Amino acid sequence: MTVTEDKNWAMVLHELRSFKYETVPMPVAGPGRVAIRVHTTGICGSDVHYWAHGRCGPFVCDGPIVLGHESSGVVTSVGTGVEHLKPGDRVAMEPGIPCRICTQCSTGNYNLCPKIRFFATPPVDGTLAQFIEHPAEFCFKLPEHVSFEEGALLEPLSVAVHACQRSHITASSHVLITGAGPIGLVCLLVAQALGATVVILTDMMENRLEVAKKLGATATFKANDPDILKKIAETGPVSQSLECSGSEAALTLAIRATQPGGTIASIGRSGKPTQDIPLFEAMDKEIDFIGSFRYRNSYAKALELVASGKVNVKPLVTHHFTFQQCQEAFETAEAGSGGAIKCCIHLVDGYKP
Repeated sequence: MTVTEDKNWAMVLHELRSFKYETVPMPVAGPGRVAIRVHTTGICGSDVHYWAHGRCGPFVCDGPIVLGHESSGVVTSVGTGVEHLKPGDRVAMEPGIPCRICTQCSTGNYNLCPKIRFFATPPVDGTLAQFIEHPAEFCFKLPEHVSFEEGALLEPLSVAVHACQRSHITASSHVLITGAGPIGLVCLLVAQALGATVVILTDMMENRLEVAKKLGATATFKANDPDILKKIAETGPVSQSLECSGSEAALTLAIRATQPGGTIASIGRSGKPTQDIPLFEAMDKEIDFIGSFRYRNSYAKALELVASGKVNVKPLVTHHFTFQQCQEAFETAEAGSGGAIKCCIHLVDGYKP
């Protein structure tokens, strides 16, 4: 495959673990929309699930699909009615497009729109294509000092912003984060930026805990440590827990570690959809249990955190790949080899981060 600017090459998943590079139609910017030359796309855990298993939670691939939704790029053309963007602008793209008219949308909860079209969620194609088009209102102009990689990572960072805001994390918070993958780590960064006094992380992988330490975690513990509850308690009472793994054991730990009257946000989706947890323990402690799904109205805050320097996501990008190395990129992301945290694919030939 030779990438050229006169064709729109895309990486298409036809069967498990098997990509084909194909040309797809060149996008045209309609009213209120913009065409974008995709520059950088980060690999999300959901992308790996579709690639390896053909599904992620309730979402199932039943045909070819273009993956990728953590993306930034350059505007190539704008449609009528677009005033805040122009060709040449560098942007990050919020990947979900709600219907704008349902009850959830009209009350501001557009991430819960039943008709939302989200990049790389079947049957909607994603951003591992050279050119895409997108509503201008969901494109955020990047300041000159914010890199394409940082722009791509606004997507997972927005997940953390939404979860931390729903959990009411403030300067007095004592936070437990279960799961030190990319989402757990961005939750660490946002909790710190919001002033949390103590932030503890748990995980099964020592290399991820080492990254958490470097990012400033107050304490880190192996999730299978038989004394983990005692060690967490020694740091003080946990006011909020952010469960970022989807693990039944991690959710159970959060219930038992969170103080009475505290809050648990369930964010991770890698575990079983039905779980056996000590619900009565949570009830007896009057723990507020909340679900946190994607984000809403969080991209602007995520961009502000990065642009102001309050959050530094650069250390999370551990591996870089060219567009032609997509297969290797997904294999690395799945295995977590070489200390992989966030793998980024750069669709612009010759780009060096």
